[in-house]
Amino acid sequence: MEMTQYKKPLPLPYVDSKPYWDAARRHELRVQECSQCHERWFPPSPACPNCLSPDHEWLLCSGTGHVYTFVIFHHVYGAEWAQDVPYNTAIVQLDEGPRLFTTIVNCRNEDVAIGLPVEAIFDDVTEEITIPKFQPVSST
Repeated sequence: MEMTQYKKPLPLPYVDSKPYWDAARRHELRVQECSQCHERWFPPSPACPNCLSPDHEWLLCSGTGHVYTFVIFHHVYGAEWAQDVPYNTAIVQLDEGPRLFTTIVNCRNEDVAIGLPVEAIFDDVTEEITIPKFQPVSST
């Protein structure tokens, strides 16, 4: 099956974020966990934000969490999103702790709410890039 041309900006994985994007391509959600103090964080960085240790692992997450906060956009800020207006952007707090900036899908905007239980799904937008998004747990 041939993918349609993805017209929105794509992430540019760099040395610290490449393991995150590689995991997403495998439909896994991973965050960093410090090997010293066990702090978990996102976005990716070379050192723990708590103790500054450079030693960490990539923790496989459950992919579940809740909407921490969100906004509904009703204005076109970029031509790439014109067909999506109105659309939401959200911060999801994972059950493992870190918060991710994302989109809530398979849900009407008026049904997005703070505290809404959500689960990760994966949007294969190109052969190289998969974008994690979230949907209400009851959508499955």
